[in-house]
Amino acid sequence: MRQISPIFKREFVGYFRSPVAYVFLIVFLLSSVLLAFFAGGFFRGRVATLESYFYFHPWLFLFLVPAAGMRLWSEEKRSGTVELLFTLPITTLEAVIGKFLAAWAFLALAILMSFPMPITLAYLGAPDWGVIISGYAGSILMGGAYLGVCSLMSALTKNQVISFVLSVFICVILVLLGTSMFSGFMTGFLGMPVAFADAIANFSYLTHFDAFTKGVIDPKDVLFFFSLMGFTLFLNVVALER
Repeated sequence: MRQISPIFKREFVGYFRSPVAYVFLIVFLLSSVLLAFFAGGFFRGRVATLESYFYFHPWLFLFLVPAAGMRLWSEEKRSGTVELLFTLPITTLEAVIGKFLAAWAFLALAILMSFPMPITLAYLGAPDWGVIISGYAGSILMGGAYLGVCSLMSALTKNQVISFVLSVFICVILVLLGTSMFSGFMTGFLGMPVAFADAIANFSYLTHFDAFTKGVIDPKDVLFFFSLMGFTLFLNVVALER
């Protein structure tokens, strides 16, 4: 595992050598803040909380995280540098973890750059900092789970557009599984037991992210996100080695 750090540094610094990274940061910040202010009623609620800000993150991540992760492996495969990468004294696992951690750190940076919002809340009122920290932690964890799926899809194709579309498709499913509309469809239209619908909903990002936005850090929610990351990265290694 000694080579993870050099891979991480190479990839993380590489993001900022391209204008695409700065465009991503600006688009993410503007879209998340504008949604919170206009669609979420940030000021109308008259409550010092960021719940309206975090509410839209699962939906924003559907498109923004695949956009950030689609090049992880597809670009390497398209340009032929993946063969050069694996001639170096590193294992496939080290390369996968290093590239994933770099992309995750970049995504976490984009999320944390919204720090003026909690500062604004502190100026206007007395926010619950535990709930705010929990929301940020949940958002970063969920972003890593999204990114695991995107990294896997990127490893399966040389085309970044195909990687993006596949990532969005899989992530949309993992979001919709936790909606009341899907649960109602399962229990009402298909006539399935409520317990079965609840079990299916446990595979959704929404189900496990919701508690974080309310200030509850449940170990089972943390375990879900890390398990999804671990599983997709394992499949990522298998896909590259084959």
